[in-house]
Amino acid sequence: MDFGAGIDEICWAGGALRAAVGRTAEGLGLVLPEPDRESGRLAEYADRARGRRAMVYPPGNRCRTFQVSLDDNGTRMAYGKTADLAEAVRATAAWTGGAGLEETRAQTPFVRFRPWALVHEREPFGAVELTWQAKLDRIHMPPNDRHLRPHALLAAAYARPVLRRLMPVNSHFNLWFSTRVEESWKARVGPVVCPYDEGFYGVQSKGERIARTETPEEAVALLVAALPEGLGPAS
Repeated sequence: MDFGAGIDEICWAGGALRAAVGRTAEGLGLVLPEPDRESGRLAEYADRARGRRAMVYPPGNRCRTFQVSLDDNGTRMAYGKTADLAEAVRATAAWTGGAGLEETRAQTPFVRFRPWALVHEREPFGAVELTWQAKLDRIHMPPNDRHLRPHALLAAAYARPVLRRLMPVNSHFNLWFSTRVEESWKARVGPVVCPYDEGFYGVQSKGERIARTETPEEAVALLVAALPEGLGPAS
């Protein structure tokens, strides 16, 4: 298929990628939402009524595949890589057209999603549990699959019932918690745990390190011990 632009041109120019996606969709007889013109190198399409968004990333210098991310109301639900732009366009059209996860994958088998996403699609999680699931799942999706220590920290925290009820917040892979779902920074509780403290896990309070541990479980235990009593679920 002639996209009308070389692969290197598509790599570096969002406009060229959006044009190629548009021509491919037209050739396939598919209708896409109007692309977001402010997406830089991406080709981004949204069905705002449904809260659906699909993002097509151009091939990089080392990766000669198109990457597709499918979001639902700000949460990434599925992801995939394909060397065939037509397949990326089919996935984009299916998702923004209202297809579910299984239907989208049936049409474009390169699309991948984890079990939690299918559960959430059928019976939506609350905001706190959805945040947890999305964060825990990042290890399965690039580029976060390279960061094993932050994932281990999240898993150790999720194992603690008192923390599962709070909103987990990450900042540069550091982890802290809030009793508020919205504007979480206004209701921060307990210390911050840092997964990259010279090979250890650092525990910080008010900007100062108060402990250093060898395992994420030990760091989380210190965090839990420092929490005020009687914490309810984040709201």
